[in-house]
Amino acid sequence: MAPFNRRDLGLLVLRGGTGAVLAAHGAQKLFGWFGGGGIEGTGKAMEAMGFSPGRRSAVAAGLGEAGGGLLLALGLATPAAGAAAAGAMAGAVSVHAPAGFFAQGGGYEYPAFLGFTAAAIGVAGAGRYSLDHATGHVLDRPWVVAAAFLGAAAAAAAVVGRRAQGRAASARESSARESSARESSEPDASEPGAGPS
Repeated sequence: MAPFNRRDLGLLVLRGGTGAVLAAHGAQKLFGWFGGGGIEGTGKAMEAMGFSPGRRSAVAAGLGEAGGGLLLALGLATPAAGAAAAGAMAGAVSVHAPAGFFAQGGGYEYPAFLGFTAAAIGVAGAGRYSLDHATGHVLDRPWVVAAAFLGAAAAAAAVVGRRAQGRAASARESSARESSARESSEPDASEPGAGPS
């Protein structure tokens, strides 16, 4: 029997805790568990945050969190799990970024921490006490790490970029409506009595 390994035990604890937190967040989005909004409520919230279409965004975020979290906890396909969870957290960071870093002000501290932790586990591997180890690391090869993180980074960049473009377009439309409303409420200087008296 192999000797007790503190590093592998530490990875098990880290994977289990991080995976459970992520899975719970995803379950809120997908199933409405733990006081979450489920697909419908989360989809409406996602639309309001600028992610469109909202329902599809809710499913993607829920799967990234719940699926990535469950796989991290099990130590199965760890690179893909870590990348998926980190990608989902990148979307959350983009929402909270305008409020600054710290969580007490609504900032991105918490999702950034979860994302970096998930990514670190994905890169480091699950350790000996995992399904990846039990299956001979079939889903934990160096090429899987590269492919998973490149794919997740590209997907996150596309989603966050599309959200930013949509929010910018909405801001321009809102500004144009306000400008039009101001112009229509101002008196026409060519009308009699319209000027200053």
